[in-house]
Amino acid sequence: MNDTPTSPPNPPGANPQWGGRFVGGPAAVMLDINASIGFDRKLWRQDIAGSRAHAAMLAKAGIIGAADEGAIASGLDAIAAEIEAGRFPFEEALEDIHMNIEARLAERIGEAGRRLHTARSRNDQVATDFRLWVRDAIDGIDAQAADVMRALATRAAAHAADPMPGFTHLQTAQPVTFGHHLLAYVEMLARDRGRLADCRRRLNECPLGAAALAGTSFPIDRAMTAGALGFDRPAANSLDAVSDRDFALEFLAAAAISAMHLSRFAEEVVIWCSAPYRFIRLSDAFTTGSSIMPQKRNPDAAELVRAKTGRITGALVGLLTVMKGLPLAYAKDMQEDKEGVFDAAAAWALGLAATAGMVRDLTPDTARMRALAGSGFATATDLADWLVRVLRLPFRDAHHVTGRLVALAEAKGVDLAGLSLAEMQGVEAGITADVFAVLSVEASVASRTSYGGTAPANVAAAAARWIEALG
Repeated sequence: MNDTPTSPPNPPGANPQWGGRFVGGPAAVMLDINASIGFDRKLWRQDIAGSRAHAAMLAKAGIIGAADEGAIASGLDAIAAEIEAGRFPFEEALEDIHMNIEARLAERIGEAGRRLHTARSRNDQVATDFRLWVRDAIDGIDAQAADVMRALATRAAAHAADPMPGFTHLQTAQPVTFGHHLLAYVEMLARDRGRLADCRRRLNECPLGAAALAGTSFPIDRAMTAGALGFDRPAANSLDAVSDRDFALEFLAAAAISAMHLSRFAEEVVIWCSAPYRFIRLSDAFTTGSSIMPQKRNPDAAELVRAKTGRITGALVGLLTVMKGLPLAYAKDMQEDKEGVFDAAAAWALGLAATAGMVRDLTPDTARMRALAGSGFATATDLADWLVRVLRLPFRDAHHVTGRLVALAEAKGVDLAGLSLAEMQGVEAGITADVFAVLSVEASVASRTSYGGTAPANVAAAAARWIEALG
């Protein structure tokens, strides 16, 4: 007589999808740390799409019958409807979205549902689902970035000739136009979109069919499933296919760079709204008040865009840290790949939406910007350029003469145009009255006609090109 106790097919708490190997159920803390259904349920659309494609391929290859494939397709449709309606019974004991959907499918259609997992693993399944999710996120965020660019370019066209101070070191440097300043962010966002396009192109290889790590002995058609899911090709190496998370890292890197750009613009909005500057005003729609100071109008939307950069950059560093020490192929550490990506994508999308809203909402004080555009001797470089162009002084000599004239003007409490011709000639005898024509803010910006310069005609043309390109 055998005295060894017989274990139940699935001990309490065990996952019925793999519980046959295990005699006892997992500890409660094991359930907590192991389960990902709390966050990876976001992948349900991609998981169902992958399962549909896999079932169709299995049927075409003769691995499952046409009746089974039809039952699987109908069952997956019903499950999608359940999830959409909020009636799907997600179970933590089933760990993840893949097992939850597969178990529910088996409940609904029986044995045919249990055939679905033939020739695949959760390793290639999750790698496929996650790529599909990131690809969808790229498409949505790219459209949002284009909308911010459109808002900026439209504003730039309207203010192509309105001067404002240009800064280096946050000190007055040379006058630029408000439109030119806004177009700088259009260029940044264009690069952000280029990085997204590169990421999308590189990620668009299908891991499905790589199975756990070594491929499969079944006669599958990986090109068929790749094509059905919109991938360019199957991933070429089964080990790499299941262990690669470069696509997620590249997405997060693009997100971090773009969030940095949004943060720089948000910082400028904060500065421009402040009382010492008063360059722009945001309406009630994008500001908040103070609980104690009734006069306050705080640019909180901009501040929060600026702050969200930290969580996006943190997600990139977090995933780099997870991946840096992992040998091939899959390890459970990689379950930590998703939450940071989900959170970063949401923060990025929110930051883009808020930025587009602020750009369209803001009211610039063009008179105020014009008044300050010439402050701090902003046309000093124009004076130096005139000395080079007209008097043929070497630039370093012209720089020295201009510096002496700035010091003189500062001592007298006037700007450069406030010096008399005699005072200027006391520093450089060759200066003529013609010099005063280059010392105005309008003359300064109009003279910057080099490619990419701030001349109003340049800005208007660049804004028009972007508006046409963005549609």
